[in-house]
Amino acid sequence: MNINKVIIAGNVTRDPELRSLPTGSKVASFSVATNRVWNNPQGVRQEASDFHSVVVFARLAEVTAQYVKKGTPVFVEGRLQTRSWDGQDGKKQYRTEIVAEKV
Repeated sequence: MNINKVIIAGNVTRDPELRSLPTGSKVASFSVATNRVWNNPQGVRQEASDFHSVVVFARLAEVTAQYVKKGTPVFVEGRLQTRSWDGQDGKKQYRTEIVAEKV
């Protein structure tokens, strides 16, 4: 059995960008920051932030673009997807993003 499931809760770092695909379907993209805090072996508090790219399709994309804004706390559930393309310099480019099923 294979499972590809992602759940994150964090803050939106940029307003969603709503676009239309050639088929007429809507797609929204935005990013979410998650933070973690821990103490290193010397007992000093450490912090780190991770940034996640999120894409949303269809009606959920429209609703997300309408209600989600930069700074909004958000819960995202979906799956990971990596896509690739040829860059302007001819090198292969890769991007891993969360395809959201729930926002």
